[in-house]
Amino acid sequence: QVQVEESGGGMVQAGGSLRLSCAASGRTFTIYRMGWFRQTPGKERELIAHMTKGGDDIFYADSVKGRFTIARDNAKDTMYLQMNNLKPEDSAIYYCTVFVYGAATWSQESQGTQVTVSS
Repeated sequence: QVQVEESGGGMVQAGGSLRLSCAASGRTFTIYRMGWFRQTPGKERELIAHMTKGGDDIFYADSVKGRFTIARDNAKDTMYLQMNNLKPEDSAIYYCTVFVYGAATWSQESQGTQVTVSS
């Protein structure tokens, strides 16, 4: 299995930036994609960005496109989410997740980290 642990997050004013990190461990050679999703109370979970291990296929949700950047350091089995020009509506709990080869959907997720953007 793969385990993921994230770090980063916190509070920032609108227009500010934060960076989240997600370190994978265990059977990391089975990872096909890594991604980020977020959840706000009362709203559906939103998958906001994901990428293949090779970086040849990257997805961004419209809500974050142009402001957030996903990246991976395969040597460290770590994924990052650089969040710029943050808006109050970006406030949520952010989770990292992995999609392993042979799986039908995303599996394993981190403990979540709170991102709060004040206006």
